Parts: sequence; C-alpha cells; structure tokens
Amino acid sequence: LSGRQDLLVTCRPGTRSGAPAAYFPTLGEVEFDARLFAPLQPHEIHPRIVGDEERYPAAWGVFVHEAAHAAHSVWTQPAGADPRVVEAALLLEESRVEGAHLITRPTDRTYLRTSARTLVMPDIAHPTLQGIGQAAAAAALILGRRDVGILDAGETRAVADLCEKVLGQDLLATLTRIWTAAHQCADHDATTMLAHGQQWCDALDAAAPALPVPEGLSDLLSGAVKVVMDHAAATDAADLAAQDAAANAMASRSKAQAQDRAQRARQRRKAAATAKSVFNARSTTVHPDGTPAPSGNPVTGTRRPTAAEQSAAARLSRALRAAAYRERTEERTTSPTPPGRLNMRAALARDAQRAAGSVPTAEPFTHTRRRNSPTPPLRVGIAVDVSGSMRAACKPVASAAWIVARAAALTDPDSRTATIAYDRHLTALTRPTHRAPERVTTFDATGGHHNLANAIDALDHGLELSRPGAGRLLVIVTDAHYGSDETAQAVTRVKQLTTAGCAVLQLTLTAESRHLPGTTLLHLPQPSSAPAAIAKAATDAIRRTR
Repeated sequence: LSGRQDLLVTCRPGTRSGAPAAYFPTLGEVEFDARLFAPLQPHEIHPRIVGDEERYPAAWGVFVHEAAHAAHSVWTQPAGADPRVVEAALLLEESRVEGAHLITRPTDRTYLRTSARTLVMPDIAHPTLQGIGQAAAAAALILGRRDVGILDAGETRAVADLCEKVLGQDLLATLTRIWTAAHQCADHDATTMLAHGQQWCDALDAAAPALPVPEGLSDLLSGAVKVVMDHAAATDAADLAAQDAAANAMASRSKAQAQDRAQRARQRRKAAATAKSVFNARSTTVHPDGTPAPSGNPVTGTRRPTAAEQSAAARLSRALRAAAYRERTEERTTSPTPPGRLNMRAALARDAQRAAGSVPTAEPFTHTRRRNSPTPPLRVGIAVDVSGSMRAACKPVASAAWIVARAAALTDPDSRTATIAYDRHLTALTRPTHRAPERVTTFDATGGHHNLANAIDALDHGLELSRPGAGRLLVIVTDAHYGSDETAQAVTRVKQLTTAGCAVLQLTLTAESRHLPGTTLLHLPQPSSAPAAIAKAATDAIRRTR
C-alpha cells in the first residue's frame, strides 16, 4: 500500500495513542487497534488474499489512511516550530495524503470513504478545538476530502452550508484556498506545509473577533456531520447494490454463455452420432437417436441414370468448374538489385541520390510473382420431405440428387454432396463421399411427421456446412406444414447455418406451402424444374465463395 519495505505494523487491542490507528515516522511503525476488525477473529483475517479486505472495509480504510501517511507524510517539523502552526499543518495533511494516495491507487477510494464515514466523522463530535476553530477543523476534514475526491459534493452540502454560516463566506473561501494549495504540496516540502499552517492560523485569528460563535456549535456540527454520514452511507449502499447487480448480470450472462456452449457441444455430439448412423453402408432407415427403424424406409429401388440426367450432370460440372475458377494473383516487389525488370526512372533516381551523397533509397528492379489461387470445393446438402403431401417431389429430387452428386465428383475431388429423406425417420439417399453414385436412388413419400432439425444436423456434420472455405449450400424441399415445435427447431438450425455463411434454399411445389424463416424461398410450379434450380443455386454458392 505504501510502497515501503521498512514498516512494522502492530495490531493489538487498544493503542498507545488512543486513536484507532497511528503512524510513527521516527519508529517506522503503524499502530492498529485490533477491535476495528470485530467481530472477525485474527485467524479469520487474510489481507494477503485479494478481495479479503471487502469483509472489513472500515478497518482497511484506516489501514490505507496510515499507509498514505507512511508514503507521503515525509516532511518533518523543524526544531522550534510553533506548535499551533504544526497542528494546523497536520490538519491539512489529513486530506492531502489521501488525495496523493488516490493518484496511484484509485480503487482504495471505497475504503477511505468507509473509514471517513464510520471513524473520522463521528470523532468530530469530540472536538479538541473550540469556537470557529472547531468549524474550520470540520471543514478541513470533510470539505478537504471532498476536494480530493473522497467524498462527493452533494454528500457534504450540509457541512458546507453550516461552515459558511459560521465562518462566513470570505473566511471559508480563504480556508478552501489554503487546503487546496496544501493538496499540491510536495511530500518533502516542510517549509511550504508550515507556511500553509501559518496562513491557516492567521486567517482564523484575523476573522475571529468579528465572528460570533453560535450557541451549541458542537451539536450543530454533529447534526450536519450526521447528515453527511447518512448521505455517504446511502451512496455507498447504492454503489454496492449497483455492483452486485452488475456482478449478478455478468454471472447470469456467463452462465447463459456456458449453458449455450454446453448445449452446442451436446448438439454437435448428437449431430455426429446422427450423421454416423444415417450415412451407414446398408442404407437403412434410422430413428433420430440412431437406432435402426424396422419400417418406414421410403427407398423404392435404384435405376440407371437417363441420358438427359448424364448430360445435365456434365453441364453442371462445367458450370461449377467455371464458377470455381479464380484468376491468378500477382505480387509485385521492388529491390535495389536483380533479379527483376529494370526501371530506368528508378535507376536514374538512385544514381542521383548516390551523387548527392545521400543514402540511395530508390529500388530500380521490379519482380512480379504470379500464384494460382486455389479453387474452392463444393458442399451441397439436400433434405427432402417424404411426408404424404410431398409425393410430387420424389422423382425430380431423386434426379437432382444424382445430378448434383455426379457433377460435384467430376468437378473437384474435395467436393461432397449428400441427400437425406426425412419424415419421422431419416434415410440417406446419397452419402458424402468423393465417388459419384452409379445409379439413381428412387423413393416415395408416404411418411408422417417431420424431423428436419435432425436431418440438418446430420448434413451439417457430414458435409461441414458450418465451416468456411467451400461453396456451401443446403437445399430443403418441403411444403413446411409443420407443428410449432418442429418449425422452431428447424429455424434454429437454419439460423446457425446462415450465420456461419451457408446458403439455405427452400424449394416448394405448391402455392399452399409455407416459408421457413431464414431460408431463401423458391416456388417451382413445375416439379421437373427442381434439378435446374438446385444446379443454379449450387453454382451461385461456389461463385460467392472467397
């Protein structure tokens, strides 16, 4: 606290000086009354632990005050100094050292406020001075702490008004100038501090004959100080409540963030398990928890791709390659020496700099380095609703799934596509491999309920749709006639994907279809146009990739 290593702190019940605490400069000792820590016992006090002082703020404030004396009350009174002047200088020293301490440790203000409110101010009711000297001392102790930032102006208004009434406006202004000047005094400057003490005494002596002392001045000062104590206590309580509210809000926010991270981790683990079970080698239909479903498989068989589908896959492959192409980047650098192309203007400038006797800074050789930009791969996931209302989408989506998978395999070995049919169960129609399927998987739509959220999780994990660096597209073929819970879960997944930069397209085939919030809605009056729409969206996705 004081920055000194030579101090001895003695803490015992009662003190030699009779004060709650005292600093003895000649002994290098701080004396401390152990009763300030009541009701805590010595073994319960651990000041080396940061934050432990919050359990005894008043005692810690007194300790900080004495540490401020040890650090800043370095000046010593010369032999033969007037005791009254020295006493006035020490009175000014009380607020000066606290103000100097706050410059290096502003967070100690709370403890200095508490000690001033609970220990310093009540002691004013037992004055050592009488008459206007008592009012002047109260002003120095309370208003001086106001001017160094310990107390607030609004809190000390009662004492300020009473002191102005007792001392007069002119004398109070003079005393204020004296303690304000003392606050700027250097720690070692005994001459200046004693000069301020002399000015204090002279100002009181000059004004005393003309200032009548009000009857019951001690009671008036005690009442005003009590008002200051109450206002300071209310301010401290409000600050503490605000700090507690902020801490609780931060804790709640941290807890919510931790719960959100834990929920996302659970969701990722569940998505990984779902993807592993859905993209199985046997093409079995599974429940959302990954267990095989004994019935409900929408797959009706496979067939050879038609010539039109093969042509469409070839066209899409060429379009994807064109969209993925990136121009070579050029990086130009200059240097004072070869290799590189010689720039005559820069060469002449370099010769001129050398002839002028200055350090040559011109770099006449230019080198151009051209680099090929990597082409981004493609990630396309298709989720098709196979509930009874989506039967018209079966043939075009089966064709589109094969076309996209075939085109992606022909475009880039790192490209992946996958298609999942979902109702209450999940069935993989194509899997995220680098090999194109040889045959078209056909399916029917006879299911019930909808499990789009788990289908999105499986596609996201299997194709890494949330990870940047690839052209990413999720196509949802559905009329979106879902229950509220099914819709909410699906919209949450869609929002996570769009936030991660993945494009999400919803294809609908009927005018009665609903729009899933967060998706780009595309209505197809002709189901046969679904392959072309998906191909265009995939091309746009890879073109936008950076």
